[in-house]
Amino acid sequence: MSTSASPTTAAARRVRVTDLTVTVELVDGRVVSAPTRWYPRLAEASSRERRAWVLVGAGIGIHWPDVDEDISIAGLLRGERSGESASSLRAWRAARKRPANKALQPTRRIEGIRAVRSRAARG
Repeated sequence: MSTSASPTTAAARRVRVTDLTVTVELVDGRVVSAPTRWYPRLAEASSRERRAWVLVGAGIGIHWPDVDEDISIAGLLRGERSGESASSLRAWRAARKRPANKALQPTRRIEGIRAVRSRAARG
């Protein structure tokens, strides 16, 4: 007796990330999980950031826009960890520590020009 399986692409349906695990429910009913520590950006993300995931394509991947993390379902099934380099992770961490961009403020040069124009307008 021979058996053959038709090749299918595994696709995600739901995702849950905790401090300990990344758990993905696939459309075919399987549930796959991996340690969150395998994905440093998710490990360091807030619970709000972890909940903000979107499916890529027809569920062949997962993207977390707030932390710019991507996991392919094929890679998850193969047990692959994040492939991010140490230097890339350091740069990401440094960028997270910087305050968000504030509204642009006039530079001193612009302020000086405004003062000169104001004085000229007054006479």
